Amino acid sequence: MAYESASEPTGGRLRLPATDQMSQPPGWIADSVFYQVFPDRFARSGAAAELPHLQPWDAPPTHFGFKGGDLIGVAERLDWIEQLGCNALYLNPIFQSASNHRYHTHDYYRVDPLLGGDAAFDRLLSECRRRGVRVVLDGVFNHVGRGFYHFNHILEMGAESPFIDWFHIHGFPLRAYDQREGPARYEAWWGMPALPKLNTQNPEVREYLMQVGEFWIARGANGWRLDVPQEIATEGFWEEFRQRVRSRNPEAYLVGEIWDDANWWTASGERFDGTMNYLLCGHNVSFAGRDRIDREQAARLQYRVEELDAAGYATAVQGLIDMYPPHVLRSHLNLLGSHDTARILTVMGGDVAAVRLAALLTFTFPGAPCIYYGDEIGMLGGPDPHCRGAFPWERRSTWNEDVLAAFSSLAQLRRRSPALRRGSYEVMHAPPGQHLYVFLRVHRSERLLIGVNAGNQPAQADLGLAATGLPKRRLWGIGEATADAETLRIRIPAREGVVWQVG
Repeated sequence: MAYESASEPTGGRLRLPATDQMSQPPGWIADSVFYQVFPDRFARSGAAAELPHLQPWDAPPTHFGFKGGDLIGVAERLDWIEQLGCNALYLNPIFQSASNHRYHTHDYYRVDPLLGGDAAFDRLLSECRRRGVRVVLDGVFNHVGRGFYHFNHILEMGAESPFIDWFHIHGFPLRAYDQREGPARYEAWWGMPALPKLNTQNPEVREYLMQVGEFWIARGANGWRLDVPQEIATEGFWEEFRQRVRSRNPEAYLVGEIWDDANWWTASGERFDGTMNYLLCGHNVSFAGRDRIDREQAARLQYRVEELDAAGYATAVQGLIDMYPPHVLRSHLNLLGSHDTARILTVMGGDVAAVRLAALLTFTFPGAPCIYYGDEIGMLGGPDPHCRGAFPWERRSTWNEDVLAAFSSLAQLRRRSPALRRGSYEVMHAPPGQHLYVFLRVHRSERLLIGVNAGNQPAQADLGLAATGLPKRRLWGIGEATADAETLRIRIPAREGVVWQVG
């Protein structure tokens, strides 16, 4: 789910250091490359293919249709995910629901039968453990579906239901399906009657959700991505959730869907380890895409897009670096697309070079890169539902092999490089009015120099050799580097990027 409101809980900005294991992000996050799977659209197993009334796999996606992707299908495609360079999964909701996206939860304790049920989840989890792939689940705890037992009980029993206080009920009869004769009479997410809002002020509701969080961590999940957490304003809710979940697994990852400044939510170590880093996504799109960006698509995005030159981009990313403590910066999910945004190649107006440059910026920034399924082969699609198409496994001719090569090689480079995972970040060249951006990542003895030319002409920069070190070898991309006694001169063709090992 996307977040619209920009309200922030009271309390101001916190800059407290992480002091113990409970407050520190898990160490494995900085070493991870995530792959986000929308289960209904990623891969069908043989069992799912036998289900009746499924939409054709290659048909355009719709809001309500099911295509039959399931968790066994995910398990059967783990080779693909690993070969791509990913070692962690973020799964969109998997619990029983009457929607293809499953943000309308019916039962938090049951994996949706259309996804293969609990047995399919256990098989996927077992196979992921064998491969060393971690699994993060989507936690939707602000609202449920109309089929959720406690809400359905109210629909059936009205004012006599003992579960009225589980929700924000304003009168009877409830109009859960037809509002032509009046309002629904209960609070719902964004006013949608299909999504009744839970009353987290009710101790029974709060305890129920805490136990859900604990249950799936104890079952073997490695963390939670928390949907619209700003909608839950109950004091102490997320602090308790962290304590309860981390008591089950001290290495469990908690990442919030915060579209803007998430410092309040992350810096103290009391709530989340990181956020879905849409701010970085917007900066990367703005610099790499520039005049290629599809303005119609950009206007519909929920993150800010503008044309940035090198100096503007440097200022933007420095703002992010200054916004978060280093341990938090390393724990964000850095993404270029998700189920809530248009496909990155669509946003970039079909320009492959822009996607490659944005991917380079993403994979070389502190934090865990996250690939939205299908972005690695250049799938196209506007906002929901068009960004949720089925992965075209049988239509390789539709894949963009250049995009695939870029994502795969960058993921592998990231996995090999301590400097990219844990190193410092220093801007070396970012002149105003120009589009060559150069920065340095350093961790112990490893030094990587990264150059990105988002301009339409070749560009060069002269850097102080004492600051950069001599070029040793080119690790990725296209560019030339030469050095004399005091200067390192780099040249990068138009719309290209490069990574050098220096020292």
